[in-house]
Amino acid sequence: MTLDRSVLLFAGVMVLLSVILTTYVSPHFVWFSVFIGANLIQSSLTGYCPAAWAFKALGIPKGYAFK
Repeated sequence: MTLDRSVLLFAGVMVLLSVILTTYVSPHFVWFSVFIGANLIQSSLTGYCPAAWAFKALGIPKGYAFK
């Protein structure tokens, strides 16, 4: 699995987790979804993604989007 796919998988899992937490725990967890969305927008504009940096440090091979 490449870095690009790892980041997309991680973002998807975090969004689903946020929806579950918002539904069953507290409506305030919707801010977690807002944070994830803002981070996705920021990384698409700047090319910097904290999750990509972390996965790269774990040895995940580079893909095309995050160098």
